[in-house]
Amino acid sequence: MTVQAKVTAPHAPLQATINRSDPVAPAKPDAADDFNAEEPIDRLLHAAIGTMSAGFSPMGLAEAWFDWAAHLAVSPARFAEIAMSCATEASRLAELNLSMLVHGGECIPCERALPQDKRFRHPSWRQWPFALYAETLLAMERTLDAATCKIHGATPHHLAMLRFVGRQALDCVAPSNSPLTNPEVLDATLKSGGQNLLTGAAFALDDWQRILEKKRPAGADAFTPGETVATTKGRVIHRNRLAEVIQYEPTTAVVHPEPVLIVPAWIMKYYILDLRPDNSLVRHLVDQGFTVFMISWKNPDESDRDLGMDDYRTLGVLPALAAALEASGARKAHAVGYCIGGTLLALTAAAMARDLDERIQTLTFLAAQTDFREAGELGLFVDESELAILDDMMAERGVLEASRMAGTFHLLRSNDLIWSRMIRNYLLGQREPLGDIAAWSTDATRMPAAMHSEYLRKLYLNNDLAEGRFVIDGQRVSLHDIRRPIFAVGTEWDHVAPWRSVFKLHNLTESEVTFALTNGGHNQGIVSPPGRADRHVRIATAKPRERHLDPDLWLQSAAYHEGSWWPHWFDWLERHSGAPTMPPARDGRSGWHTLGAAPGPFVFG
Repeated sequence: MTVQAKVTAPHAPLQATINRSDPVAPAKPDAADDFNAEEPIDRLLHAAIGTMSAGFSPMGLAEAWFDWAAHLAVSPARFAEIAMSCATEASRLAELNLSMLVHGGECIPCERALPQDKRFRHPSWRQWPFALYAETLLAMERTLDAATCKIHGATPHHLAMLRFVGRQALDCVAPSNSPLTNPEVLDATLKSGGQNLLTGAAFALDDWQRILEKKRPAGADAFTPGETVATTKGRVIHRNRLAEVIQYEPTTAVVHPEPVLIVPAWIMKYYILDLRPDNSLVRHLVDQGFTVFMISWKNPDESDRDLGMDDYRTLGVLPALAAALEASGARKAHAVGYCIGGTLLALTAAAMARDLDERIQTLTFLAAQTDFREAGELGLFVDESELAILDDMMAERGVLEASRMAGTFHLLRSNDLIWSRMIRNYLLGQREPLGDIAAWSTDATRMPAAMHSEYLRKLYLNNDLAEGRFVIDGQRVSLHDIRRPIFAVGTEWDHVAPWRSVFKLHNLTESEVTFALTNGGHNQGIVSPPGRADRHVRIATAKPRERHLDPDLWLQSAAYHEGSWWPHWFDWLERHSGAPTMPPARDGRSGWHTLGAAPGPFVFG
């Protein structure tokens, strides 16, 4: 059966057609396919280099080092400042060592560590010589920071790259990572007679075997979609080669007339937004009287190598929007985008606004970037040299493997996601139980080569969306065309989509923007159900044509609330919704039939 949704505009009619069974034409060639134009021998060589260097470009790092070294060599005053900084740090270490040896006492290393650095907070790190070990590492980190900033003439991106790589190298040799220099591990070893190290070795062997057999980590099998997570009742009502659309069953006698359509990221599985019932955003939305629809993306394989960003729009967002409106009988929908799904939603909404398509009632962006200039630490991996390596690796395989993307995200928070876990599991012999979010994060997905290249080049590298150069259907789109109310959420500790980058949406649209800043990271901050005592949110609304505030001034003036941001969003959605009505008939107005129960087969791909 075919369902058609038509919008008549004064200048150009728009027609979106969904066919749930017809084959889909392959994606059209795009500029993102440039990597296919190289000579095969060159591509093979670059791919081999990328494989040996875990996907990173040694040429790009060499270029960054030369840029730094050349400009520092002709900056004698700055060189003298760095040398003085090194001398000051060495003097402090010598004074600390002498003071603790002669007078005893304690030192608290974490007092001079970064706020998120938790490695040296145990009381045992206050004693000599462990305090000296910790202070030495922290001094080296401060010296690295001093040496890679304010180098006149050097490219900021190159300096940030060197600083990041340098910190990764220092993390590898941190005293907390060795059983001989970590007082917590030494104490556990003495008390257990070395049993902690034997247990840790067994854990390491088991983990390594799971990696070789491509199995999920220990404990992840306890969180199975449809059984222990992704359990909110619903049905799949639409499916094509790239996406399924799930409609969730109402739990209230009446519902708001406008459905809520969620566009999740396709870097990971959708059910981060539908975990257990108590922390499922979908479940809470349904209980608030909203009819909810969710896109579940296919995990692409080599046959999907040519799918691009626009395919995710035409095969994902647009069919899902039409399905949600037809199944609910509504004329407009609340559209929600998370992470890269939010970026895709922004592109789609801009194209719809350009074409006078008014089927969106409101827009919500969850930790989603639209301006990628200074986009945070993830942007350090995006330059021409790095993209050339990635392009050639994916030209051979057709997709970016899930492990490559997961490894990049782990490096952004290596102390928390790599080293601290290795210490607990392998040195202390304490198997860290996996929670639902941690288990979900191991359920990674691949990305099509064309889409990934286009996403990084057009958005991260060129910033085409924010600067008005992104082309959809042969014409440029502008976020300034969007006039629908916007609710945007940033998270304070986000390494993927830093909140100040998310905040730049204020500069790109003429809409009313309600911005909420919550504590937590990219995932934990978004999955923030009511009742959590460790959550707070700052929130403020900017009207169109109001005086613009930069992020720091906004931070000082925004209203502070204890608790989750979810209730504030639910209230906002309700204010922008019509009067409650009866839930839509199970098969909708146009005969949408169940293709299967939620969560559907795509989530298991």
